[in-house]
Amino acid sequence: MNVIWRTLLVILHARRAVRRGRTRELTEVGRVSLTTLPTDLDILRHMNNGRYLSLFDLGRWDLLIRTGLFDAMKRQNWYAVVSSETVTFRKSLQLWQRFEVESRLIGHDDKAVFLEHRAVVDGEMYARAVVRARMMSRNGGPVGHDELFAAVGKPAGVADLDEWIPEWASASALPSTRRPAPSVWS
Repeated sequence: MNVIWRTLLVILHARRAVRRGRTRELTEVGRVSLTTLPTDLDILRHMNNGRYLSLFDLGRWDLLIRTGLFDAMKRQNWYAVVSSETVTFRKSLQLWQRFEVESRLIGHDDKAVFLEHRAVVDGEMYARAVVRARMMSRNGGPVGHDELFAAVGKPAGVADLDEWIPEWASASALPSTRRPAPSVWS
C-alpha cells in the first residue's frame, strides 16, 4: 500500500502512452522516472533497501502495460507472481534524488521468465535486481511458455541468460507448494 499512488500514476501514464502509440517490444528497455521521497528513506537517510524492490515493481507495471502483456493476461485470466529475486546495491539514493528504473525481459527457462531492473542516475547504475516470475492461471496452475508465447508472441532477440542466473534460481528455490517445507533451523 505504501507505493499505491506511484503505482496508479505509472499505470495511468503507461496506458496513456499505449493510446498514443508508444508501445514497447517485450525485449525493449522500459524506463520510469522517479524521485526519492521522504517515505522511501530509512534511519540512515538514504533509500531503504526494501524500497528498491517495491519501486522496481513500477518498472514491471510499465512493461506489462506498454508491451500489451497486461491486456493479454486479463483476456486469459492470468496473473504473474514473483518466485525469487536478488538485488545488489552499488550506491545509495539520497532524498529528492531523481533516478530512473530501467526494466527489461532478459530471458526465460522452462517455468519462468526473468527480468532485470536497474536504478540509474545520469546513466550510472546504483542498484540492480534480477527477478524470476511465473505466470499463473486464475483457473488453476501455472501457465506454460507455449501457452504464454502463443498469446503474446515469442520475443525475438532474447539472449541466453547469464550462466549464474539459472544456478541462482535453482539454488534459491523452495520446495513446491505440494511438498512440505518445515521451518527447521540447523
